[in-house]
Amino acid sequence: MKTEALRPLDKAKILKLCKDEGVRFLRLQFTDILGINKNVEVPESQFVKALDGEIMFDGSSIQGFVRIEESDMVLKPDLESFRIFPWADARGKVARVICDVVQPNGTPFPGCPRSALKRVVAEAARMGYTPMLGPEAEFFLFQLNPDGTPTTITHDQGAYFDLAPIDKGEDCRREIVNALESMGFEIEAAHHEVAPGQHEIDFRYDEAVATADQLVTFKFVVRKVALDFGLHATFMPKPIAGINGSGMHVHQSLYTAGKNVFYDAKAKWQLSATALNYIGGVLAHAKGICAITNPTVNSYKRLVPGYEAPTNIVWSERNRSPMARVPDRRGSGTRVEIRTPDPSCNPYLAFAVMIAAGLDGIKNKTSPGEPVNKNIFEMSQREKRRHKIDELPGDLSEALKELRKDEVVKAALGEHLTTQFLEAKSAEWHNYIGVVHQWELDSYLARF
Repeated sequence: MKTEALRPLDKAKILKLCKDEGVRFLRLQFTDILGINKNVEVPESQFVKALDGEIMFDGSSIQGFVRIEESDMVLKPDLESFRIFPWADARGKVARVICDVVQPNGTPFPGCPRSALKRVVAEAARMGYTPMLGPEAEFFLFQLNPDGTPTTITHDQGAYFDLAPIDKGEDCRREIVNALESMGFEIEAAHHEVAPGQHEIDFRYDEAVATADQLVTFKFVVRKVALDFGLHATFMPKPIAGINGSGMHVHQSLYTAGKNVFYDAKAKWQLSATALNYIGGVLAHAKGICAITNPTVNSYKRLVPGYEAPTNIVWSERNRSPMARVPDRRGSGTRVEIRTPDPSCNPYLAFAVMIAAGLDGIKNKTSPGEPVNKNIFEMSQREKRRHKIDELPGDLSEALKELRKDEVVKAALGEHLTTQFLEAKSAEWHNYIGVVHQWELDSYLARF
């Protein structure tokens, strides 16, 4: 039985579906501040209580939530997000429903990433817009050691769009697609990416919160199916030096009454003033956004020249070296592709800050300047200065400094999430710089 056929969903429909499909366990799913999937699983006897939003958990044990003296949190399910996982064992099927985290008195919890995105989407609605997003999350498939720990040994030597027998991950990729489609995803494409062992599966764009929900589900399904094939799937941005890293380009547009407002047939580049101002806002806040869209030490090993990842704060119509690109398609498909983010980010927070930056650009009529359609990687520094091309932060520490200065980005997150994120990521940076790495030993041990 297809869940989609029963929409819109309510508690009675979900309970009947669980009974008819033999669902024995229900996962109440949410993410912590870092975007890690968390869940509280309940048996069939607790389904009614769970769907009524009466399940509590200890928030003090979750990264970036609350202190121990204020630990009680409640999971409020979004019934429309109910899905049955496409695998089962002798214990029965498992379903999940994505939840907002609320306080015991029913008020939104300020540390819930999903609620932060909802606040920004509500602001867009007050301005008359519905943000639509479509991410392209790349990932690697690696072999496992005999003890089950992951390696960085790839399963192939394939390249962009290569096909079997070079691409040994084809069967795994196909099974991932099958699993996603059974959960209601509309898959548009699946292919081998540029680097050996690297893959991409694209699903149809949707409204912001629904897309973020799909993305956290996508990452879970990819990992689970890969493990079934004896492989390890990772969304780490740069697991292997010297080859392309994994990005998560996010295509974005705004709709009003079902119409894409980024398109203007009579305007220059056929881009409306709204589209240009949105791009201008994202570029203006690019440095402040970067800590959220590229939140790990490893993220900045990807953001280096020469591997298709952007390092320059500028937009173009076609070429892929700037951080923002407007694909050729026009009409309902008019959009801006922000190429900075990587798949280690929390999608709720990443989407929230990008949309907030774009809306700020609309409010302030921020110009993105002229597009730079030349390959920026081949430009001299003098030519970059002439085009007024600035660069993204070079490491996580620099990105955190920029976040601290950006009031628009901090407002999108809210005080709680901003404080907790900065605290967690500052600790990550200090841990990193306190470690002596192999590169240092190779470079300095015998030399000095």
